[in-house]
Amino acid sequence: MAAYAPPNRGPLAQVEVSVACRNLRNKDITSKSDPICVLYMCEFGNNNYFEVGRTEKIKDTLNPDFVKKFILEYRFEEQQKLRFLIVDSDEAGDLSAAEFLGQLECSLGEVVASGATTRSLKAKGCTHDCGSILVRCEEVIACNDVLNIKLRGTKLDKKDTFGKSDPFLVFSKVNEDQSYTAVHKTEVIKNTLDPVWREISVSVSALCNGDVNRSLKVQCFDWDSDGSSHDLIGEFLTNVAELSVANRTFELKNSKKAHKKKYTNSGTITVDHTRMEKNYAFIDYIRAGVQLNFTVAVDFTQSNGAPMDPRSLHFIDNTGLNQYATALLSVGNIIQDYDSDKMFPALGFGGKLPDGTISHEFYLNMNPSSPFCAGIGGVISAYQSAIRTVQLWGPTNFSPVINHVARFAAAMRDGTNYFVLLIITDGVITDMPQTLQAIIAASSLPMSIIIVGVGQADFSAMELLDGDNGALKMGGNKTSRDIVQFVPLKDYLTSGNSTMVQARLAKDVLAEIPNQFLSYMKANRILPPQQRIGPQSLAGAPSMAPGPGAPPMPQPT
Repeated sequence: MAAYAPPNRGPLAQVEVSVACRNLRNKDITSKSDPICVLYMCEFGNNNYFEVGRTEKIKDTLNPDFVKKFILEYRFEEQQKLRFLIVDSDEAGDLSAAEFLGQLECSLGEVVASGATTRSLKAKGCTHDCGSILVRCEEVIACNDVLNIKLRGTKLDKKDTFGKSDPFLVFSKVNEDQSYTAVHKTEVIKNTLDPVWREISVSVSALCNGDVNRSLKVQCFDWDSDGSSHDLIGEFLTNVAELSVANRTFELKNSKKAHKKKYTNSGTITVDHTRMEKNYAFIDYIRAGVQLNFTVAVDFTQSNGAPMDPRSLHFIDNTGLNQYATALLSVGNIIQDYDSDKMFPALGFGGKLPDGTISHEFYLNMNPSSPFCAGIGGVISAYQSAIRTVQLWGPTNFSPVINHVARFAAAMRDGTNYFVLLIITDGVITDMPQTLQAIIAASSLPMSIIIVGVGQADFSAMELLDGDNGALKMGGNKTSRDIVQFVPLKDYLTSGNSTMVQARLAKDVLAEIPNQFLSYMKANRILPPQQRIGPQSLAGAPSMAPGPGAPPMPQPT
C-alpha cells in the first residue's frame, strides 16, 4: 500500500500499522462476518477525515488478523487523528452496503508511543460488547529487497474426515514482546497432503523490517469453510536468511501431538527455489533518467458549446482560465518536470479543420511536421489558438488519440521512456467498443491514460474505464494492468480559489501514475537503467536462534 504523504512541514518517519480484531459482532445469519478494516485520517489543522486505505476482506471470521498493513508518515509535532472502521462487507471494493461492526478513534502518536495497544471497539447505540481491536506500530526501515520463494509440503497430517487436507501457510514476524504479527498468507491448496504453492513474492520490509535474522513463524493450517476454525497442522520458526537457501527443509511441529511416543513431525516444508531481488521505487527510475512523455488530447465536439458563448466550456476571456485550461495547467505543471526537453505534442479530436476535414486526431499547433509545444504554456497557447480556427464538430471518439500515443509507446518498450496521455472531454464516448480495445492493447505498453471530465455531463461511462474495480474486458480479452484514471473536474470546483483547485486536481489525477509506471516495469522485469545487473542473494547470511511462541492475541497496555 502506498504511503499517505501530507504536506512537507518537518521531519518525519514512516511507520507500519498492523490491525487485528477479536470477538467481533456477527452480522451474518448463516455464516460469520466478512470483516474489513478501513483507516481514516484527519490532517493537522482541520476536522475532515479522509480514507487512507483498507485491508483485505477475511471471510467468515470474528477474529481477523489482517495481513495488509497501513504505511503512514508520522510527525511528532502534529496530532494525527486516526479512525479505524471495522465493517462486514460482501464486496471488498464497495462499502455502501457494508454493515458497521465497530470503530476506534485515537491518535497516531498514541499508537507510536505504546508500540501496541488493545482497545474496545465502539458502536453508536450498541450497549453490548462489540469486540476489541489490536493496533500495532513499528517504524519502517528502508529496505527495497523482495524475497521470491516457492515452497512445497510433503506428507502433511490428514485433517479432514472425508478427504485429505486443504493446506495454506501463514507467515508471522516476531515483535519486541515476543508475540507474532501475521504478514503474509498463501493460497489454499485443496485436498492434498503434498501441496505445491505458487511462488511467493513479498517484501523483506514486510517480512522482517529489513532484519534478515529476525524470527519468523511459519504455520501450516488446514482450511475450513467456516473461516474461524482452521486446524493447525504444524509450525516452525525460521528467518529470511534461512528461507533464502534453496532446497532447505523444515519440519512442521504440532505441540498437541508432541507427547505421543512415535511422533516425529506433521510433515515437512521445503524451499524449492528462492531468489532475492530489489523492489525499485518510482523515484529510482526517475533518478536513473527514465523520461515521462506527456501528450494532451482536447475535446473539440459541439457539446462544449460555441466558444464565443460565455456559457461554453471553451470560452476564453481575460478573467480567468476555462475548465480545459485549468486541467491542462494542473496536470502539466507537475508532469513537465519529468520530461527533460519539455516539448509536448498536443492533440485535438472531434473538430472540423479549416480545410473542411473532420478529424479525431489533429495537432493543436496545426503543424504535423513539428507538432511539439514548448512547455505547458506552449500547450495552452496552441489550444487557445486552435479553438479560434477549428470548428466544433463530433462525435466523441477516444480510440484514435489512444492509438496515436500507443504507437510511440510500442516502439519504446525498453523502460527508458514512459508515456502519459491526458484526455480532457465534456461528453459521453461514442466509440466505446473501439476505446476498450485500444485500452486493452495499451495496457501491455509503457503507457498511462488520464481522463478529466469537464462540465456537468453524466460521466458514468467514463468511470467504467477506470480499472480500480477490476480488469476491463472486451471480446475475450482484458487489460493486463490498470492504466486509466478518471476524475470529474466538477468535484474540485468547490475548492474556492483556482490555485487550490489546481493543486487538488493534480494530486488526485496523478496519484496512480507511479504505481501504474511500476506495474509495467515489474511485469516486464525492467530495472532502472544503471541497475541492470543480476540481483544479490542473501543465501548464506548468518541465522539467529528463534524465540518462543506467543498467545493468539497479545494484550499490551
